Amino acid sequence: MTKHKTWQLWRDEKLTDEEAKLLRMKAADLPVPFDAAAKKDIQTLVEAFLKRDDALGLAAPQIGLSKRIIAFKVKDFDKKGVSGKDSWEVLVNARITQMRGEPEVMNEGCLSCPDISVEVTRATEIKVKALDRNGNKVNRRYTGFLARIVQHEIDHLEGRLVVDHEGTISFPKEKKEFFDKIFK
Repeated sequence: MTKHKTWQLWRDEKLTDEEAKLLRMKAADLPVPFDAAAKKDIQTLVEAFLKRDDALGLAAPQIGLSKRIIAFKVKDFDKKGVSGKDSWEVLVNARITQMRGEPEVMNEGCLSCPDISVEVTRATEIKVKALDRNGNKVNRRYTGFLARIVQHEIDHLEGRLVVDHEGTISFPKEKKEFFDKIFK
């Protein structure tokens, strides 16, 4: 099994133009019913997600696939890795159909924006229309922290990253010079 490289806006204090371009693109829907290529893309994302122990979620663009596929934990958020098959979900061609609840501000990190955290305002309740990994239509409601994770991953499908939100960005002091340059 290969370890998938995580695509990032920057790496070792250098901007990654090629990766940034893909991360900023709106991802493509998978064809329905899923063809062999679509099934392979879903499997690739699932494997990449399950191999990580540092992620609450992963979107296909983060591994270089500009497709509308996300995988994310649905419980055990404080534990490393994924504990069992009922502790995570996959959504394909996901769209948020409703946002409700009092907007909530929290710091978020992102594998594609290493070394920083950003204050992001999100809805506390969302409804999502999507397909499961077998191509069945699903309508899901997510609340609280899980709603935040799903919104974060769906942002990736729209080419939107945590740094595109209006919140305060925090980063390590020793990297101040680099981050001051990019966020000016």
